[in-house]
Amino acid sequence: MSERHSTWVDNPRGPMHTGSGDIYFTVGTHLQDTDTSAFRRVADDQLTWLRRVLVDPIGMGEARRTLSDTGTVILAGTPGSGRTSAARILLREHHQDTGVFHELLPDEEDELPLRDPDLVGAGDRLLLDLSATHADRWTAARADLSTLRKAVHDQHAHLVVVMPHGSALDSDLQQYRVEIRRPPALQVFQRHLRVHGVPHEQYLAVDQTVDIPDDEWPMREIAAFADLVRRAREAAPAGHGFRQWYATARKARDDRRQEIATVVTGLREGPQRALLITVAMLHGAHADVVHQAAQLLLSTLRHPPDEIPLLQRKDLAERLREISAGTGPDGHVRFTELDYDAAIRAHFWDHMPELRQYLGTWAAGSVDLNDPHVTREVRDGLVARLAAQYLRTGRGEGLASLAEDWSATTTSRARLEAAVHALTCGLNDPAHGRSFRQRIYQWCANKHLKGEFAQVLVRVCADVIASSHPDQAMLRLYHLARRERGTTRALQEVCELVATSSRLRRRLLDRLARSALSPAELRIFLPACDPVALLAPYDNSSALVEENGVQTSVTTCWRAVLDELPHAEWRPYAERWLHTATDAGHRGDLLLGLLVDAADQCKGKRGTTFATLYASARAAERTAPGGAVRAAATTERLLQKISAAQGLALHDTPPPTASPRGTTP
Repeated sequence: MSERHSTWVDNPRGPMHTGSGDIYFTVGTHLQDTDTSAFRRVADDQLTWLRRVLVDPIGMGEARRTLSDTGTVILAGTPGSGRTSAARILLREHHQDTGVFHELLPDEEDELPLRDPDLVGAGDRLLLDLSATHADRWTAARADLSTLRKAVHDQHAHLVVVMPHGSALDSDLQQYRVEIRRPPALQVFQRHLRVHGVPHEQYLAVDQTVDIPDDEWPMREIAAFADLVRRAREAAPAGHGFRQWYATARKARDDRRQEIATVVTGLREGPQRALLITVAMLHGAHADVVHQAAQLLLSTLRHPPDEIPLLQRKDLAERLREISAGTGPDGHVRFTELDYDAAIRAHFWDHMPELRQYLGTWAAGSVDLNDPHVTREVRDGLVARLAAQYLRTGRGEGLASLAEDWSATTTSRARLEAAVHALTCGLNDPAHGRSFRQRIYQWCANKHLKGEFAQVLVRVCADVIASSHPDQAMLRLYHLARRERGTTRALQEVCELVATSSRLRRRLLDRLARSALSPAELRIFLPACDPVALLAPYDNSSALVEENGVQTSVTTCWRAVLDELPHAEWRPYAERWLHTATDAGHRGDLLLGLLVDAADQCKGKRGTTFATLYASARAAERTAPGGAVRAAATTERLLQKISAAQGLALHDTPPPTASPRGTTP
């Protein structure tokens, strides 16, 4: 794996690293006991939902047959026809016990080119979405598609390509092309309503005077509007029916900028506007939380305190009525009109830009409020709404810096979770995902990380990036693991990630073998190069240990381990190799051979290394799962290989029944 290194600095807040060499950092403990599912992007849930609401577009059946028969399908169609949703569903339907989902990004600097066979692992599900790409990128991809398709076929994988609308396709790939055409808009709309739980007798009985979405609406807009109808139904008074819900949703969809500007103009007092902003940012939160957060916003903005005696002030109910909001029976605060909160957020962000710098500080304080009603849902909602404003206005770098600030100083677990959620919003945004991945790479590989920020990056890489870009996640976790001190969280995550794919483990071993092989990198190699995984068959019968490239990588790294690390540090890993080799037949001999080849390359201390390796094998007999006698046979096989490497003739003798201490070859 080749990569280009570059360094950039944006809004620096501490020591920077712009040259060669390592930077070390310590990761704290705030997130170490966190349930990882709390941060993990719910990719599977999203796909399950997509499958439930998807009305198969015209051509979906042919696409299924083509993918099943050939392992490849190239989807064509107009924008808004549901091509990308169809692509993800097709790959979900081919989920296997082996392989991972991998969205290919051939133009990003730390991704392998499409023609590289190491891009495809056994049973992988690959998505190449080029629906919005420019002509030059599509031309470059087309040149490599045949090579990529062959690798997919050889690895029993599945590939779905979404090609740009109206682009050309080479004649040899035409057999994989399937035209996707949108299903009827009304059918899509009704499917979404049904899945949302809207009674079918409501929307099926509506007459033609209701302006139902038509075939000019893109699929994503139909889905968003159906969700508006759902929310209108949930907020409507008893007795209202579909016609009223639909009208409310239609109004919420309209452009309300002028209306909101007029409302804000009529609210001149600072506390009024603070409450308006707070309700918009914490819409649906409990009244106690809204009250505290509004006071916190005034404090953050250094607004003069209210001098009116407490009992003479307006109560919260009156203040909420002034801004067209109220408290429901559950004690939670909402505006009276649907999506009014979104319009308020956009207004203040767009028309009071000097407020933006304070909102990040206020949001961090709000997630830390000591109130039982400040739940995970409330915190995540606040962060998501703030992130949406940054991303909507093209200020992704500001959101990234905010997440760094939230976790770079002594901080709470809630604030660290908020930082993770903010970066997740950036990574999942179609327009900003690439820049966030690149920025995270620079953080992981090059930048001095302050406070608890490193553990935030570990969670983001392991739980967000890895779900669709496992290669990029592996590389970032590798950089974090080689730099961490005081914890092994990044190391644990990179080992868990490569355990999901033989291809990923191969790439990590290759990356390590071509690195400087510092002690930190060797401490990644030892647990990552698990002998059981090397022996495990993939693609029906192959094993990594039988591959020449893997053997070279493993030998190179083991040589450095034997040459540079203390015996006490590597002995437990060597013992695991020896125990694994006992019951592995000829592949077990390959494991032993790799250890011996590595020791043979320890120039200047070759004999000593052989002796230490042999002594380790004798010691391993005492803890062998299969018993000392069988382990002694493995030791004898190791001794024969050592003798052969030294050019010595060793007569065949029965393996000893007991292990003499201190014996050396």
